[in-house]
Amino acid sequence: MVTVAVDASGADLGPKEVAAGAERAAAGGIGVILFGPRDEIGEVPGVEVVDAAVSIAKAADPAHAVRSTPEASIVQAARAVADGRAQALVSGGSTGSALAAALFNIRRDRGIHRPALALPLPMLAGPPVLLLDVGANVSCRPEHLVQFAHMGSAFAAAVLGMSSPRVALLSNGEEAVKGTPELIAVHEQLAGAAGTGLNFVGNVEGTQIVDGAADVVVMDGFTGNITLKLIEGVSGRTLRGLRDTAQATARTRVGYRLLDPAVRQLYDAIDPERPGGAYLLGLRQLGVVAHGRFTRRGFQRAIEVAARGVQEEVVATTRSALAAAGALRTGAPDAAAATVDSSTAPVE
Repeated sequence: MVTVAVDASGADLGPKEVAAGAERAAAGGIGVILFGPRDEIGEVPGVEVVDAAVSIAKAADPAHAVRSTPEASIVQAARAVADGRAQALVSGGSTGSALAAALFNIRRDRGIHRPALALPLPMLAGPPVLLLDVGANVSCRPEHLVQFAHMGSAFAAAVLGMSSPRVALLSNGEEAVKGTPELIAVHEQLAGAAGTGLNFVGNVEGTQIVDGAADVVVMDGFTGNITLKLIEGVSGRTLRGLRDTAQATARTRVGYRLLDPAVRQLYDAIDPERPGGAYLLGLRQLGVVAHGRFTRRGFQRAIEVAARGVQEEVVATTRSALAAAGALRTGAPDAAAATVDSSTAPVE
């Protein structure tokens, strides 16, 4: 049985909502160790609760907070994975703290320059589009983006069930010469990756992300975070505008009632709880960062997809894909650790 370590601190609806999601996941046959304030959580059927009342979800400097607060819930959860008591980590709080705790305890996998946050973005029709990096690294070198492309491809195949996923770079034009010098260099390397199993389809523009032009879209964390929040903001505002317009007059309210089943299907199709959160790829074990606004259903889903990632051996699969492509780091470790900056976190 797969066991998932879950940090219950930092979620908008409180630790009890995370605990309710953990109980649901445990009822489905997943082992769960829940770290959080026991006096708030209480006993949770089927779940091991570890009293961890200290939260660093709102820490201004996540790296310092992780180093100086070993009793924090997210640190204890990450340590449980590092010690082998659990096989995956789920955080319901700060992305910055989760990333720092994972880097210092679970650590980067061998040959990985930087971990990346990968988010399956739900589409209205068809499979999701995997975006990475969406917030773990503010800036990236070309070799980081090359690794992200291979990690995203391996993950899309292993976890999302895509056959030969189409991988693209986000740029300001489809032409190979468009973009920053770094993006042009990445395009060159990925275009020359024929025979490695990577199905690179070139550049895509922002408008093409939701048009099915690619299955995996690669970018640096700064660009990815802005892209993700812009998509979430526009889609949410559009749906609210539809609802408000439909409630404006008696006639439109009647029409809206007729459309209600279709509108509900639309909401379900782009529900951010469906993917379960963003995946921390490039670590020695899998991590999932749930959205702080999730309900128990979203946290249940986050635990389930973390367990599935373990069962599908996504870490080993990703590493094998990078090795086959010759994309693993060689020589001395990258001196610059991933930027841990909660201001860029996509799922706060």
